[in-house]
Amino acid sequence: MQHVKEVSKFNFEDVPVDPFWNVGNEVEMKIHRIHAYPAKFPAFITTKALEYAHKNKKEINSIADIFCGCGTTAFEARRNNIQYWGCDINPVATLIAKVKSKTFNEERLNDYFKKITNYCQQGDFLDEYDTATERLKYWYSRDQYNKLLKLKNGIEEITPRKSLYRDFFICAFSNILKSTSRWLTKSIKPQVDPKKEPNDVLISFKKQFLFMVMANNEVLKKSSGHAESKIITGSFLDKETRKPKVDMIITSPPYVTSYEYADLHQLSTLWLDITDDFRSLREGTIGSLYHDYNFNKEWSKLNDTGLKIVSLLLDQHKSKAKNVAKYFLDMQKVAQNSYNMLNNAGMAFFVIGNTEYKGVRIDNAKHLSESLYLSGFERVLTTKRKISNKILTPYRDETGKFSTDSSGRKVYSEEFIIIGIK
Repeated sequence: MQHVKEVSKFNFEDVPVDPFWNVGNEVEMKIHRIHAYPAKFPAFITTKALEYAHKNKKEINSIADIFCGCGTTAFEARRNNIQYWGCDINPVATLIAKVKSKTFNEERLNDYFKKITNYCQQGDFLDEYDTATERLKYWYSRDQYNKLLKLKNGIEEITPRKSLYRDFFICAFSNILKSTSRWLTKSIKPQVDPKKEPNDVLISFKKQFLFMVMANNEVLKKSSGHAESKIITGSFLDKETRKPKVDMIITSPPYVTSYEYADLHQLSTLWLDITDDFRSLREGTIGSLYHDYNFNKEWSKLNDTGLKIVSLLLDQHKSKAKNVAKYFLDMQKVAQNSYNMLNNAGMAFFVIGNTEYKGVRIDNAKHLSESLYLSGFERVLTTKRKISNKILTPYRDETGKFSTDSSGRKVYSEEFIIIGIK
């Protein structure tokens, strides 16, 4: 760990990679793979953060993840018998997180599964394709849509309303939506694969169910934690979101140039009746311009690092400059809210990466470090980790796939651990 004493003079690119933060000491449990999720937080980061805290004689009884995503930290906190609070603005993410943070009775799961599949196999399929939203028609054939609709109706008919067991099966349903659609496999952008043969609905559902049962049973065997977990759907920056005091925050904020998660989760949000227009979920997300924001009035509130980066973008890329400025302004509020949320001597761990836009380096690590100091944190420390040893190509092509073509958008294969100590 390096102490970031003077942010303006500190060169984050000179920070060496620390092997301590690269890999965990054990194979990641199956529970972390029950639902696909972009840029998923490595499970071992929470364990490493707790180990680091204990080495520094910090007692950790409560943890928060303010961008909890699919609940990786939620599960790891429960596994270590530590009280947990998490929030995320994405309702698909919090659905997954709630399922991952609970355990289920296998006999009851099997009973529900049998009844659901019997429901789907009895009687004719009602043809309701013509009443479907145009966006769902874009992704599904008539036959696939009607089969999925009957499966969803079966889950809602068989499982108790507002129960954890309904959440379990809805989560399973959600994770087969892409494989049973025309969505291009492994693409980070929503696009149709005209050559794809979508998977069979019931076969996919059975495979998903069996995997989730195995994951649940593995948790029952390896984890005895019973600490309370609370997960809410909402924005960390919303003043109406009630935030408890905690000893530690462990989180990974969204990247400034990342694709909108609302777009990536559109199948689930549409099928689960979360919204009729998935684009509405962009509102309130960190750095989003889909809410009230006066650039000319607000950008002067940026800290020194933010001002320098946005100024470089303004001449040639004004629209991107506005987006980056909004992201930095939101992250400055995140830093302040995090400080307010921590108990005395508490620690905030942020996993964050740098990127660039058309030659302009977006130094998220430096901006966050300055934000933490300005929010009142006594010390800010940093180290670096490799994101993955599989990322050997530092560019993405126009479809979002990794590429060696230097004309593409450059991405970074490393990210920083920024620690603020109150």
